[in-house]
Order: sequence, then C-alpha cells, then structure tokens
Amino acid sequence: MPVNPFNPMVVQSDRTVLLEVDNPLYSEARDALARFAELEKSPEHIHTYRLSPLSLWNAAASGLTAETILAYLAQYSKYDVPGNIQADVRDYISRFGRLKLHKDSTGALLLTADDPLLMLEVSRQRKVKQFILEEVDACTVRVNPAMRGHIKKALVDVGYPAEDLAGYVEGAGLLIKLLPARRTTGEVFRLRHYQTDAVATFHADGSPRGGSGVIVLPCGAGKTMVGMGVMDRLQTNTLIMTTNTVAVRQWIDELLDKTSLAPSEIGEYSGDVKEIRPVTVTTYQILTYHKRQRGRNNAPDDLGWDDDGAPKPLSIEDFPHFQLFNERDWGLIIYDEVHLLPAPVFRMTAELQGKRRLGLTATLVREDGREEDVFALIGPKKYDVPWKDLERQGWIATAHCHEIRLTMSRERRMEYALADSKLQYAIAATDPVKLDVVEQLIAKHPDDQILIIGTYLEQLEQAATRFNAPLLTGKTPVRERQKLYQQMREGTLRVLVVSKVANFAIDLPDVSVAIEISGTFGSRQEEAQRLGRILRPKSDNRPAHFYALVMRDTKDQLFGSHRQMFLTEQGYKYEILYEDDMPDFDPMHDEAHW
Repeated sequence: MPVNPFNPMVVQSDRTVLLEVDNPLYSEARDALARFAELEKSPEHIHTYRLSPLSLWNAAASGLTAETILAYLAQYSKYDVPGNIQADVRDYISRFGRLKLHKDSTGALLLTADDPLLMLEVSRQRKVKQFILEEVDACTVRVNPAMRGHIKKALVDVGYPAEDLAGYVEGAGLLIKLLPARRTTGEVFRLRHYQTDAVATFHADGSPRGGSGVIVLPCGAGKTMVGMGVMDRLQTNTLIMTTNTVAVRQWIDELLDKTSLAPSEIGEYSGDVKEIRPVTVTTYQILTYHKRQRGRNNAPDDLGWDDDGAPKPLSIEDFPHFQLFNERDWGLIIYDEVHLLPAPVFRMTAELQGKRRLGLTATLVREDGREEDVFALIGPKKYDVPWKDLERQGWIATAHCHEIRLTMSRERRMEYALADSKLQYAIAATDPVKLDVVEQLIAKHPDDQILIIGTYLEQLEQAATRFNAPLLTGKTPVRERQKLYQQMREGTLRVLVVSKVANFAIDLPDVSVAIEISGTFGSRQEEAQRLGRILRPKSDNRPAHFYALVMRDTKDQLFGSHRQMFLTEQGYKYEILYEDDMPDFDPMHDEAHW
C-alpha cells in the first residue's frame, strides 16, 4: 500500500501502534484500534497501543478476523504495515480455536487439535500434561473433566487458548420473564438495541459457542438489564455475585421491578441475611471470607495457581460460604463488576465450567494483571460498545473531563521532597489546597448535585466538615448508605462525600458532577468507575462534569495521567486547567448546546 502521510497511525514492528491525536481521522482510528489493541500510553499528542496476544484473542472471540484487523491497520497507517505484524496478527488470531474442548458420546471430556504436531507440542507442556488422562489418537487426548477450567487456563498460559464446546448443564428450571412495564411506576420499557444484541451474542441460540463470556458496557448503560435479559433467555436458577450489600439490594429491587419473579423466589446471601432461593444474590466479600484468616478483606490475595497451573494447596473447604455454589442446581452464574473478581472466586470458578457464566463490567482492565484468568475461566469478551457511541446515541450522558493541576506551597514541597518515596504520593494527594478548589467548583455548579470522591479518610473527613456534607465510607451501615442515596435521588441532598466504596454499584441518575480529590495510585479501572457514577442520562439532558485534582510535578500527577488511560481509549479528552484558570473558568461554556 502506498505511503499516506495524512493518515493518523504508525504501525511498528515491535507490535506497538502510534496514533496522532490531532489528526482528523483520530476518532475513527481510535474506535477501530480499541477492538483489538490495548492502550499503553496517552500523553497529549501521540497515543501508544499494543497488539497483545490477549487483545487479539478477545478480538477473535468477538468475531473479528485477521483480515479485518489488518484492513483497519492498512486503512489508517501512514506506512505499509510491517510484514512481521501481518504474520503475528494472523498467527495469534488463528491460535484461538485451533484447540477445542468437547465431549464424546460417553460424556468423556476430550481436547482436540487441528494438527497432530500442535497436539504433540501442547501435550508435552508441563502445565498441560498433568491434566491428560490418555491419548485417543494423534489429534485427541482425554482430559480430566473435573479440571476443565484449569486446563483452559493452562492452555492460555502456553499460548493456545482452547474454544470450549463441551456444553453446559441446564440447571434447575425457573420461570422468569421480563415485564413490559415497571411494577413500581407502570413505565413501559424494553431492552435497548445494544442490550438485545449483547444478550443474543452471549446466548448464541443456545449453542455451545455461547453461554460463557464477558459483556463490556459503560456504567449507566444498563448492564443489569443485560443480566436479566440473559436470565429471561435461559429460564434457570441463577446465582448473582456482586461487590457489596448495597449492590445486592439494587439487583433485588431491579429483579422485583422488571421481572415476573416473586419476592419468595429471590434470596439475599450477605453478612446480614443468608437466604438461598432460585435466584440468589451475594457478595464477593462474603464468599471470600476465610475462617483461618481474619485480615484485610478476610481473604488471602495470593490464592490461585502454582507455576505449573495447578491449584495451590489451600482447601476450598476453608471458605465456609463457598458451599453456596453447590446449594442449588445453578444453570447460570452472573459475575457483576467482573474486573474486581477476587482470587479465591477465580479458583472456585475454575471448577464451575459446566455452568453458564456471564461477566458484566465497564472495563476488562485489572490492576492485578489477571485479565487472562478472566478470559480463561469466565470467558472471552463477547460484546462491547465504545462509550462515545452510546453517548452520541443519548444512552449515557455527555461528559466533560477536566484535570486541574495545582501547585504545592514551598512548605508542602519541602515536606514532599524529604519524605520517603512510599509516602510522597499520600502527601501530594492530600494537599489541603485541593479543598480550596473544590469550594470554587461547588460554587460554579450551583444547580448540580455533586459527588466529592477520594481515597484517604482524613482528607474526606475534612471535606465533609468544610462543606457540611455527609460522609459515606466502607464503615457506613447499609441502611444509612441507602438513606443518603435516596436523598440524592430525591434532590434533598446536594453534596455527598464518598470514599472508594462508592466507585461502583451506585444508582444516582441526576448527579452530574464528580470531583476526584485523590485516587488509588494509577488505577485505570477506578477512574472509569468514578466517571461512571455520573453517566446516567439526566432528566433535563444536562451534561456531566468530571474533575480530577492533582498536584503538579508530583506522583499525584503521574498516577493521575495513568488513571486516565482507559477513558482516553474510550474517546474522553481531559481539558487541562491550572489554579490561575479557575477564576475565569466557566463550566457553562461547555454546555452551550445542551
């Protein structure tokens, strides 16, 4: 292909792709890249993507072909796509599905390869060999059916992800239908077009190619509705896992409001209530309670697999609430906010491969690097929609993102310079000058409801006191949380200060401003979740504003830029402001056309 200097992209032989932000074709090239590449760096003018095996396998699982990917690269590249990149894309895309898991007429679990040499190569790998029971022929081996998930993880680890066609148990039947109108208000509703597409893609007409995988939609786009749509399709007992008790009760409220289920058919399994019913909603926290350890989160962070892909010796029996997985004949397991799935639940999921598994998330990014475990054990990405597409269609609010860079005082800068490296971020992130700017922002949004979001408790307490606002943290009782959320929904509470417990599972449709005063280091998933708190469409169509306050030339600014990467990939552009800009800054300037 001839060189086209007006194109926005440079494809490099090290599998990186450089994308010019200030190019007229930037937006469409970014949307294409997001389907099969990972954003690594996003400074002002040039963004860097990487073609990784996992990003290409997810693309293959969602239906993209190697030729389609290469056509996108050629369409937007300034120069010819390097030959090794063309070969790598074809190779990695072709690897997905060259190995298949399926059952024979006797119910034995078989692993088959499309080539005897591939089977020879894979079966000799230490991580895979331990699960093989016998060789059937040159392209087929019989494997341990109880280790179906462990086999899939091992195959991902050696670079040949298997397509799982072994099927699923139907589970105990349950009559459930989406209603044509909400019970609480009588308002008519139906699944949106993209929700219907997501359900259909996951279900795949009941074929073995459907039934496991992850649906990726932005916060406020109705992932709960997708979950209920899948339940409507499958008509089976369902276990729903989510992040906290507030989320549990939101799921229950939605099920009672929008489905034919009776209250007696829905159970809450949490720290407060232990009900097991045809549809049971629980939390990751209760499931990972470990009776031998009462440390942070009640669960060891390292529970998983050893270097050979075998489960570590800690017994599942040490987790008393894991019995929930066997209490009923579940036909579907829903993992809400699957990007937060803790390690012990990964272990249990490896042994639940006969159940249909639906992951719901706004982002597949995991800060612990376990994206491959999600791919192997929950399933590949089945469906996603760029956030900006849904914004253009009016399904989520238009959002303006701002980063406000502030300057430390000389005294604070001295404290920062002399501090241990581990303490420097906290010193910068909690600089008191941030609250001065918060006060200015509250004044500039007199008609908006506002969330002040942070990580450090002392800083949040100072904000709550200064702005005479309630403070919601992980220690706030569920009943009090629900009361505060209800006041926000009713409009009787204007400003709420929240810790990271509010990063997810809050339904506050009319909150239109979020001010982030501190974050969890460089967590991309957290930034996405925090923006998601204000993305539900507003009753008057007003846009949303997200403000990230960082201290210049510190780790706070460095981590802030990293947190923004996922949102940048989705098409959000941060306007950079400084303290000197604040007197003249007018948020309404962004809102001239709403």
